[in-house]
Amino acid sequence: MVEAEISRAASSPSPIARETKLLDHILRLQGQVVSGFQRGSKLLGIPTANLPYESFKEAVEDARAGVYFGWARVGNREEVYKAVLSIGWNPYFKNSQKTVEPYLLHKFEQDFYGEELRLLVCGFIRTEADFPSLDELIKAIHEDIRVGGEALDLPTFKAFKNDLLFVDKDRPDKPILNGATEAPPALVN
Repeated sequence: MVEAEISRAASSPSPIARETKLLDHILRLQGQVVSGFQRGSKLLGIPTANLPYESFKEAVEDARAGVYFGWARVGNREEVYKAVLSIGWNPYFKNSQKTVEPYLLHKFEQDFYGEELRLLVCGFIRTEADFPSLDELIKAIHEDIRVGGEALDLPTFKAFKNDLLFVDKDRPDKPILNGATEAPPALVN
């Protein structure tokens, strides 16, 4: 996957714009949320919504291992949430299979295993890294969440919140959520 840097002069002088990259090829993934390794919520205190490997294998096969960000919709909820995710091998845990582990920047009252997750990945933060300790890993994840969350407020990334991936299947007359009536033309593929 190739990333293109956002034009700094045209978009924003903010430090967040300098720390993130817009992807050349936007990833759109969906699948049923499954139970993962149980490390996110129990060990790290950062619960993730895991998708089965088969549902994203081809889409992320060539993706650089690293930390990305984008938007997610869970089941038939109307809200589209900010998401920061790892695509890779998680070297600290020595995974033998590439995973996609999105963290949604929202406090959910209950788990949503078995529900469909639609995930749009539009930005890149950093390449995957190994960490000398669990504490260092947790600090890095919290920084990734901060950077990704702030980047999604920039107009370049915020526009993807209204992507056609988030069309309400039960209400085709209401094509885009969150108050928009149509997707920005540049986002319609």
